[in-house]
Amino acid sequence: MSGHELRRIEILSEVRAKRRTEISGAVILGISTRQTRRLVVACGGGGAMIHKARGRSSNNQLIVGIREYVIELVRSLYADFGPSLAAEVLLAKDGVKVSRETLRKWMVEDAVALIRRGSEG
Repeated sequence: MSGHELRRIEILSEVRAKRRTEISGAVILGISTRQTRRLVVACGGGGAMIHKARGRSSNNQLIVGIREYVIELVRSLYADFGPSLAAEVLLAKDGVKVSRETLRKWMVEDAVALIRRGSEG
């Protein structure tokens, strides 16, 4: 647990033991009194302080290896495309759905294309 979580547990234990009011605990923690009440009830063993998804992988994660596959396609077939057009063509022709911004980030990291903003002058 982080120091922040330990501090929360300490404050909520004081509220639970009636050494501190819910209102003062809420002010110290920077949360509403309703949230404080909910945490006091759930804070039996401190498990309420830890996010339930900690340690789990993201639900919005791309398949392993898709990055390399997409970069190889862009290098070989769509090297002169910008990220917006490349993302559209990848979806239409290759059936690979990658967001424009993710593709732009990958292209910059792998130096696939020089991406310019605005006009040169």
